[in-house]
Amino acid sequence: MINIEQAFVAHGGEFMTDFATIQEKLKQIKVWIFDWDGVFNNGIKDEQSGSVFSEPDAAGSNYLRFGHWLVNEQQMPIAMIMTGANNPAAFRFAERERFDAVYLKVLNKTDALQHLEKEFGIAPAEVAFVFDDVLDLGVAAQVGLRFLVRRKASPLFTNFVKDRNLCDYITANTGAEQGVREICELVLGMTGVFERVLEERLSFSPIYKAFLKQRNLTNPIFFIGGTDGIHKQ
Repeated sequence: MINIEQAFVAHGGEFMTDFATIQEKLKQIKVWIFDWDGVFNNGIKDEQSGSVFSEPDAAGSNYLRFGHWLVNEQQMPIAMIMTGANNPAAFRFAERERFDAVYLKVLNKTDALQHLEKEFGIAPAEVAFVFDDVLDLGVAAQVGLRFLVRRKASPLFTNFVKDRNLCDYITANTGAEQGVREICELVLGMTGVFERVLEERLSFSPIYKAFLKQRNLTNPIFFIGGTDGIHKQ
């Protein structure tokens, strides 16, 4: 049987928090927040479309939610995107994948965290955050689990995050190399459902169909930040 921790370390991932502690904290997680630029992509964008995303990451996020649903008595996790920029691709992704919410143009992301805590009735310890850069650190300092998507161009930033204990795991892969998929597979492996998730999806089983039907009932909520606060679009 494969040793999950050794497999990801050999791949180049770094555990800043010990494996068993992350496993225990995962039991409390009800919300997954993903930054967008540099997480689902390499951060390069144009004014019309914003930053794109990859299908392996999209699939990974779906498997992550299915795995959570399996081990939590068919309770769907809350999934959302939080970005300081205007990203039309993030809108399209959330609509296609049936995420719960997108926060756009929120320059101080801790404001968005406080807003979603009230909007969705969750506590910081119930939040897992996938991020990559400086503007994310206010949220990373407050939530239950933090996954840093590696950027090879930022060794000083990475050391800053390590020194201040602002992440629990650093990916081997960058946003351009499907770092999100790496995190999703890690979490599925740590919760012991990776093989079942793939088997159920491969056979398009009745239980996967039940998950998909429930997932597809979600209609994303879009929140926009402004000088007078955060408002529903």
